[in-house]
Amino acid sequence: MRVETVGPDDTADAPEVAAVGGIHGDEPCGVRAIERFLDEGPVEHLERPVKLVVANERALEAGTRYVEGDLNRLFPGDPASDTYEERLAHDLWEAINDCTILGFHSTVSFDEPFGTLADLTPGKAEIMRALPLAHAADFTGVVSGRSVNLPGFVNVEAGYQGSDAAADTAYDCLLAYLRVMDALPGEPEPTPTAHYRVRETLEKSPGTTYRVHAGNFERVAPGTAYATTGTGEELTAETEFWPVLLSASGHDALLGYAADRTGEIGAVAGE
Repeated sequence: MRVETVGPDDTADAPEVAAVGGIHGDEPCGVRAIERFLDEGPVEHLERPVKLVVANERALEAGTRYVEGDLNRLFPGDPASDTYEERLAHDLWEAINDCTILGFHSTVSFDEPFGTLADLTPGKAEIMRALPLAHAADFTGVVSGRSVNLPGFVNVEAGYQGSDAAADTAYDCLLAYLRVMDALPGEPEPTPTAHYRVRETLEKSPGTTYRVHAGNFERVAPGTAYATTGTGEELTAETEFWPVLLSASGHDALLGYAADRTGEIGAVAGE
């Protein structure tokens, strides 16, 4: 793990702002955004210290999601574990647990960037609105052991895995995040961001192939077939839902998630 602390060094304050890339080694967009910021970004204009973290360097070097275990399923980690990523999860959380954190991911499920979070607060809503994102998926109560479950942590799914567009979006989100956190000068430019409360996982049957018919963040009406198995069986919605990370090939065990669209994220957070 590599941690770079940048910004004013004439303050006794510890960094309270962090950004993390490379939680998954096959999702380099956040690492590329951090390196671009360090190489050519407005580092000299930072008005408060910031931690920039490249998390899973071994997996990044190997070009794989993880080495021994999925880092994003192992928080808060265990320093005594035999599993590399479980030890790394502990070290990462120790490095940033006093910060508000923006994490970067990418996906093979959906080209358009969106945010993920849990335990929505007005502060998290403010960050999401400041980022150039139209959608934010809230996984409260649905997942555990992930970065979104950690206090002060929000994530960006920056776009298609390995693409230049995802790296560019991650960089734009990093700049917007640093502005809303008062680390860079300039007012953030809030954008309308819809909030989707994830209510359940859509599981795959082992050994079954799928074709997906519904679009992510697009309403699926009751009685509509949102996917078909390789044998022609239709998966039909019993009630309306909005798909999140719906993909035939994005995950071995999960087809995606079903969510309810609840409105603008600021209103949902009670701002």
